[in-house]
Amino acid sequence: MTVHCVTPNPAVDVTYRLDAVALHGVNRVDRVTRRPGGKGVNVARLLAARGLDVATYGFLGGSTGRQLRELLSDLQPAVEQRWTESDAETRLTIAVVDDTDTTMFNEPGRPVTTTDWDHLVTAVVSQCRPGDVVTVSGSLPAGSAPRQLARLVAGARSQGASVVVDTSGPALLASAEAGAHVLKPNHHELVEVTGADDIRAGISSLLRAGCQAVVASLGADGLVLGTADRHLTAGLGRALTGNPTGAGDALVAALAAGLAGSDGTADLSDRLARALPSAVAWSGAAVLSPVAGEIDHQVADHLVLDVTTKEL
Repeated sequence: MTVHCVTPNPAVDVTYRLDAVALHGVNRVDRVTRRPGGKGVNVARLLAARGLDVATYGFLGGSTGRQLRELLSDLQPAVEQRWTESDAETRLTIAVVDDTDTTMFNEPGRPVTTTDWDHLVTAVVSQCRPGDVVTVSGSLPAGSAPRQLARLVAGARSQGASVVVDTSGPALLASAEAGAHVLKPNHHELVEVTGADDIRAGISSLLRAGCQAVVASLGADGLVLGTADRHLTAGLGRALTGNPTGAGDALVAALAAGLAGSDGTADLSDRLARALPSAVAWSGAAVLSPVAGEIDHQVADHLVLDVTTKEL
């Protein structure tokens, strides 16, 4: 059983650390760190750290792409890298951190070709087996049509894999229409794509579009799971102070771990219900972690004891 983690728009995350930022002036950086970035990369690292068989996919190109590959190999060698090589240079995300705040500069993903997408879809679908899980995380490269992602979702399903998608906008709706097993929008993404005025109505809209389940993240208010036959909430009942970056990726990783080995059909609702406490706990542990893609599993195992789940 393998979890196939797809990041269509990966990046090398660069962090500049200094005491204070002088706008429109010269800034001397005290420390620079570089890490392999992208939501699906974070999911893959979390699952590999838990001992699951994990492979990662997406588009890499140019010197930045080579750097990402090397950084991931050094940081988590257990992740098998099955990237699709592209002429489009992999992007950078730059975080400028001072004693007051963090300022982000996120480059757009360079456009990739239809042929690139063909290669990526083939790479993922050809490796899928019944009981595998495919996660798709983050945005699409510039100019990518949502139907390309829909092809990947439908292809993975046809091979018996469970598909979990964490994206937004038209790509989220296209994934629903392609029959994704689980969609993981946050509250704002859910409202934006459905036009609904409450969480339950938004979930129902995506279920009608064709997906089998929705796990909506509500930040400090926890999660809502919606399927055709049940609605559940799960939460800690208290807010955690820390870095929320990567909390959604930890949630996706926990759901994928809970679905691994399933055929993705008959018992999907029950498996997701059983996975909800871990999803809340892993997400909370990510908030308490200083960097995305890493959690203290002892902390997660402690938090899961405080998770409350109830029927809506």
